[in-house]
Amino acid sequence: MDENATETQATEQVRTATETVELDTPLQRGKQTVTEIHVRKPKAGSLRGVALADLLQMDVQALTKVLPRITEPALTEPELRAMDPADLVQLGNAVSNFLLPRRMRADAES
Repeated sequence: MDENATETQATEQVRTATETVELDTPLQRGKQTVTEIHVRKPKAGSLRGVALADLLQMDVQALTKVLPRITEPALTEPELRAMDPADLVQLGNAVSNFLLPRRMRADAES
């Protein structure tokens, strides 16, 4: 494998390791307005105490446990509970996509 192909693979891994979600309804934190959330691919430790099937089904309780561990800025459980459902679905979709094997993601994109 040549050097350019290796760099391209590394860039793709970094890009797929984080997904940016633009919020339909921005969050207000004091004077700061949060309009987008960066969701990083969870490691096994971030998934502790949660069934993977619950995350794939976008179970609200499972998402409120995992999202504070993998978001930047870190969302709190109260923020997640007060969040616009459309935004929670977007965040849950990002988490679900990270849990799918690469082959299944490629099939879903085509």
